Parts: sequence; structure tokens; C-alpha cells
Amino acid sequence: MSDRTPRQPTPRPFRVLLICDSYPPVLGGSEIEAQRVSAGLIRRGHQVHVLCAGGPPMPAVGDWIDPAGIPVTILTRHSRGAWKDRVFATEVAWAIWSRRHSYDVVYFLMQGLHLAAGLPVARLLKKPAVMKVGGSNVIPFMRHSRMGRHELDWMQRWRVPVMVLNQGMMEEARADGFSDDQLVWMPNPIDPDEFRPALPGESAAWRESHGIPAGIPVAIYVGRLSHEKGLRELIGGFARGAHRYPEALLLLVGDGAVRSELESLARAANLKPERIRFIGRVPPSAIPLWLRASDVFALTSPSEGFACALLEAMAVGLPSVVSAIPANLQLIDDGIHGLTVPFGSEDAIAEAFFRMFRDPALRQKMGSASHLRAVENYSTAKVVERYEALFGTLMPR
Repeated sequence: MSDRTPRQPTPRPFRVLLICDSYPPVLGGSEIEAQRVSAGLIRRGHQVHVLCAGGPPMPAVGDWIDPAGIPVTILTRHSRGAWKDRVFATEVAWAIWSRRHSYDVVYFLMQGLHLAAGLPVARLLKKPAVMKVGGSNVIPFMRHSRMGRHELDWMQRWRVPVMVLNQGMMEEARADGFSDDQLVWMPNPIDPDEFRPALPGESAAWRESHGIPAGIPVAIYVGRLSHEKGLRELIGGFARGAHRYPEALLLLVGDGAVRSELESLARAANLKPERIRFIGRVPPSAIPLWLRASDVFALTSPSEGFACALLEAMAVGLPSVVSAIPANLQLIDDGIHGLTVPFGSEDAIAEAFFRMFRDPALRQKMGSASHLRAVENYSTAKVVERYEALFGTLMPR
């Protein structure tokens, strides 16, 4: 894995035009990363302007200063569906051209039609561009579409730096034809002040206010309720583990298209409301509070890019039960920061939960190791330094 980032500071402040389809208040790993990185670069004296698509839950305005103080231009506020993608791509291409005197580098966060429209314009203007792949299996998926093939071929031909999140994505990029010196490992950041361990009495107070008995082991999942997150297997594995440890509780924080299906699955597994709770969507500020009130984090999905939710749980000081996929294995060493299980194995998930539930000392030891790894390697300041150094290599001397 190539590390293009030099250790010396960049020679001068630079201006970044960050282009992403979605942005907070849309909640997802890439969206949160865009906001954290932008805020961190601005704090270090650089300029960042975000271009993104509109529609709920985005505010119905064109130009906006978000709660983190980042200037955002919201495009395609009235378009929907495939037409929205085309309009957004057209407006992105025009913005790259019309704003050419106001930025130094174009940062495309994730693939899409806007990348195909904007990349040639940046090339025509001789503006340096970088792109970050959003997750595992994205590059093979792009190669199977005509537009994706154009995007990949252009990036390879024009030597566009491509940021990836894990070793598995690195191998996918190499297999597609990218050279090592184009590929940059760029993890997502964590705010260690927001996601910190619980203070004395803090966890107990949150539990009491939400009707969670003191002393019972609580497992938590935070994220979308969707098929690609492996939640059927998570609920099935927890149900088997809960039969052996009936005091345990599973919290599912988030919402999504398969919530009703998962609720039916929980009933079929004889998980009563005191054993599983569907918390639903919560404000971002509440997520650290739910994590601090829990004992074990769970993420048993078949594929991830770089799981921000897992990193946030680690920073809070939680051990984890995770699927043994590249994105998780770069964060969790089995037996040190948590327990890894083969994807789809409900028996393995059940055994991992049972081992965690019955051993508070093990949870404490793994949680402390998780917190240390998250803060020392993935704090916003450290990740922003990597972005700053990468962008600095693209600036004219």
C-alpha cells in the first residue's frame, strides 16, 4: 500500500472544491467524513467549499454555512431520481469550470455520474484532482458499467490519485489496473472529544432515563437497517446467545427499509422487547450517549469500506463482535480489541456474544485497547494531516 503523504507540512494554504452526492444532515460514513475532514482542513488554515446534491433532509437553500462552519453549495434541490443525477452532474461540471479561479484541487468523494462529468473538465483546466472510493467492491462494480469503465480508465490514464479505505480495496484497485503509486490509504476520522469513554455515573444515568436495568450486558448496533448490514444474522446470532444469557439486551440504533422485516424476525426468534429494542433514528448528538450506555458493539456485515460506526464505538471504549472482513480486520485484532466471526455464522456470533456477556473483565480490557487504537491512529487531527500532505503534493511548487 503506497503512502504518498510526506511528513513535512504543506508549503502554503490551498483551496479545495469537495464534490459529494450527499452531505450531512444525511448520515453515513462518507458524509460524516466529508464534514470532519473539511472542518479540520479549515482549522489548519485551508479553504474548503462543498458541492452536493439537495433534497430532504438538506435545507432548501442554495448556499449554506453548515453547523461546522463549512460553506456548502446545494445543487439539484428540485430534481428526483435518475434525472437528479444528470442535473447534478451537469451542474458539477459547470461549477468546476465557472469557479476555476477559486480552488486549487478538486476532491471527488465517491463515484457517480458527477465524476464522469467533472473529471474531464478538471483535466481540461489542468486542475489536480483526487478521488476517494466509498467502499469494498465498488471498483469491480464500476468496471461492469459503461460510465464506470470510462471513469476508471480516465483515472488510470491521467494518473489521478485514488484513496482507498482498506487492504481489500487496494487489491481490487490493483487488479483493475491501478499502479501502487496512484493508490493512497486514507482512513475515515474520529472526533475523540465527541466519542469519548463514559464519565463516572454517565452510563448509569442514561440507562435509568431510558428504562435499561443496571447491570445487564447491552450489545448495540448503530447504522442503517438495510440488507447489506447483515442484520438478519446479527439478530439470529444474538437470539442464540441470549438463550444462554437471558439477561442480555440488543439495541438497534438507526432506521431503514428492513425495519419491519427485522422486527418480525425478532418476534419469530422469541426475542421480547426487554431483550431487543429498535431505537430508530436519533440525532447525531445522541449516538455517543447510546454507545456509552452499552457494553459491546456489533457489526456483522458482509462488506464495509471503513466503518465509522465501529471506529466511534472503539473511541468510546467498547469491545466489538465483528465479521472477519478486511475493513473490520484493519481495526479489530481478534482477542485484543474484540472478537471476529465468519460472516453469516449465527453460531459463531452467539458464541462471541456469550463470551463477552459473561466476562466483564474481558470487555474492559478489550474496550481499553480499542479506545487507545482509535485515538492514536484515527483522530481527526491525524487523518487531516494525511489529507493536507496529499493535497500539498499536488500543488505547483
